[in-house]
Amino acid sequence: MKHRILPAVAVLAALSLAACQQAEPEVIDTRAPDPLAAQKEKAAPVELPPAIRGNVAFRCKDNSLLYVEFFDGDKQVKVRSEPGGTPTQLRAPEAGQPYVAEGYSLTGDMEKITVTQPGKGEQSCHA
Repeated sequence: MKHRILPAVAVLAALSLAACQQAEPEVIDTRAPDPLAAQKEKAAPVELPPAIRGNVAFRCKDNSLLYVEFFDGDKQVKVRSEPGGTPTQLRAPEAGQPYVAEGYSLTGDMEKITVTQPGKGEQSCHA
């Protein structure tokens, strides 16, 4: 009985593989014209978001902590008052000018900053 099952299993396996004939692969013509080419040519150039240069925790004069995320290009920072808090984005019109947002102003670098926040006066902070 054992000798009859083994050949039957082999025949069934061969039949199942024979039924799977491979079709020719689909050829995609990459030389076809782009349907959005005209729109892409008319579109304004896109400015990529700047890369993060560094995250710094600052201790301020009133003994509070301020978490600042600096970006390349010196035109943008994000400020948080707690590590997982909602960031406030501050922008500078030109590199080297103060970063500002409604009620906020920040000047400085990754070692020392001067910041003004809503409800607080101007204070200095250091890393």
